[in-house]
Amino acid sequence: MAEQLTHLDDRFWNRLLKAIEEGQVVPIVGSQLLTLDDQNISQSLQQHVAKRVLEFNNVDTTAVNLTPHRELHEAVSMLKPTVNLQDLYGDIADALDAVTKEQNFKLPGSIEKLAAISSFKLLVTLTPDTLLAQALRKRVSVNEIVHSPNLPTSEASDLAIDWLKKPGEVNLLYLFGKAKSTPVFAIHDEDTLEYAHNLLSRGSNVPLRFIGELQQRGLLFIGSNFPDWLSRFLLRLTNQTRLADKKTRAWLVEDGNIREELALFLNGFSRETEIISELSPQAFIDELYSRWLVRNSPTAASDSAKQNQAPDPLSVAFFISYSRVTDLPAAEQLYQTLREQGLAENEIWFDRTAIEPGGDFQKLIFDGIHSCRYFLPLISKAADSFDEKFFYREWNAAIDRSKGISGREFVVPIILDEEYNPQGYVRVPKEWSDSIDFGYAPSGIADARTRQHLTKLIRELRRGEK
Repeated sequence: MAEQLTHLDDRFWNRLLKAIEEGQVVPIVGSQLLTLDDQNISQSLQQHVAKRVLEFNNVDTTAVNLTPHRELHEAVSMLKPTVNLQDLYGDIADALDAVTKEQNFKLPGSIEKLAAISSFKLLVTLTPDTLLAQALRKRVSVNEIVHSPNLPTSEASDLAIDWLKKPGEVNLLYLFGKAKSTPVFAIHDEDTLEYAHNLLSRGSNVPLRFIGELQQRGLLFIGSNFPDWLSRFLLRLTNQTRLADKKTRAWLVEDGNIREELALFLNGFSRETEIISELSPQAFIDELYSRWLVRNSPTAASDSAKQNQAPDPLSVAFFISYSRVTDLPAAEQLYQTLREQGLAENEIWFDRTAIEPGGDFQKLIFDGIHSCRYFLPLISKAADSFDEKFFYREWNAAIDRSKGISGREFVVPIILDEEYNPQGYVRVPKEWSDSIDFGYAPSGIADARTRQHLTKLIRELRRGEK
């Protein structure tokens, strides 16, 4: 039966994380995760947007009390009798833009942590904003799929048939539309009902392939805060058979106590649904991310023996050279980017030991430099402050090899600092800073240009261009 969990023990987390790592879980993200900090006060994105829309229409917001996480529906319902409903879509889109373009705006921490879990290849958002897409793009390219009955046919899309063959891309479904100046996204409950009906009746622009994948996977509903009827509907829509015969798992993470009627219904008719209410959606994501990081971080203690084994130098395509003392976290982030773009573990030389290598390992390092396709020196002010470190020997070996290479790239320097200034380093070789276009990955997070460049290099590698 549906179980209201009161203790999330290690067995629960291990089962969930294993399913996530196997690609069997899809997160479905609701409004409760979209919390912004404004002058040390946490407010939901909905609250910010609803307030702006009311102000646009000359409503005194100090006299209005809106239900948490239901603010937008209630604001629209309040304005609907006196305002052109068509205009409200544009007002809401403008309000979203205004909030996210404020000088001190930061993405919600929970959204950034969820987006950083690279095991998720399919994701669903129940809100029309682009915050999740923005967070995902910090590490990977995003294929946005929008379900909207009113979307022009030319803009409709679905999951690609070969989506599993695109390791450098994730797929994000906007289940109730994406904000624009026109009525192509849901702004109140009646809109949501129509979108739900369109999905159920297989109406206009329904992404059938994406829905089919949802029906075959476990679903992690996080902070949806939908009305009882809609929660039941979504569970049924994403199941191939009736809920009583559900074969896949579902988890409902809700802020506060779950509604009694919904809990009773799930207890009676959805055996594979677990209700999680002892943790807030934000706290749940914090715990999930920290546990996923321990299991998947290259520095995890359980993997230490494996990490200290060098790959076969002849298999190495990309050699990452960096200051282990100062830049390990950033280097790990860049390593994960290369893995997400399709490189196998043995195709990347990434030594994580902080001590100077011994003689035998030094030979393997230099063999790797002499046989790799691309040499990636990671540049930072912290590393540049050293006048003697082993990575300088790696750089010199790469410079020596590059003298025998003509007509193709070999050295691909990448700056890790927030400031992009290739000429601002004392010990970076001038033959690099004077003639090579440096990449940019602040804290190891590659920008769009650098990510595209790495993708190009990997494609050349796969084509066998030697």
